[in-house]
Amino acid sequence: MRRRSRRRIMRATVELVDQRGYAGTTLGDIAEQAGLARGLVSYYFDGKRLLMQAATHRLMHLELAAALAELPVGASPDARLARAIDAVLGLALDHPRVMRSHLALILDPDVGAFVQDPEQQQLGAILRGLLKDWGAPDPVAEHAVLRSALMGGCIGVLLPGASTPLAPIRADLFARYGLPWCLGVPPQPEAPERAQTSARAGASTRV
Repeated sequence: MRRRSRRRIMRATVELVDQRGYAGTTLGDIAEQAGLARGLVSYYFDGKRLLMQAATHRLMHLELAAALAELPVGASPDARLARAIDAVLGLALDHPRVMRSHLALILDPDVGAFVQDPEQQQLGAILRGLLKDWGAPDPVAEHAVLRSALMGGCIGVLLPGASTPLAPIRADLFARYGLPWCLGVPPQPEAPERAQTSARAGASTRV
């Protein structure tokens, strides 16, 4: 019951923030959308900010798992990592209000520190596993780099008035991991001209 209630609350949070934005969504709205008593929201989550963070991590975790599940059995480590990168970057396009709100909250030092909630830990475990299979010398350290790069990529796509197209952001990430442009879900048929050193065993690549 506890698990189902938490999931309903997090799902309702994403739905409402997608529609109204973070500022326009209250805990009472979320409780009503979830079909639960207002007190349960506060019981399960210590404030709106932590709820928003957990809900976004759950969204990222579910989207990533679903994207990987679509790959054929026996897909290569490169194919799986490419699909994971596209899944996370794609959230900036599919859920811009949610991702903007999430990024603004975790980057604001006045609202509290980043919390590694259970949803975030599941997301991190998937990414570390992908990096280990791909051949990262230190999957834990490389996960920190990838996480930062993915969040930076989302910021680039979402930055109001100065957004960057997805293609060059993706190209830089794919170059770092030596991934062919054709893997995953390319945003355009051909890759932009980018060159960078791969993080795997110091190999270099061009996409």
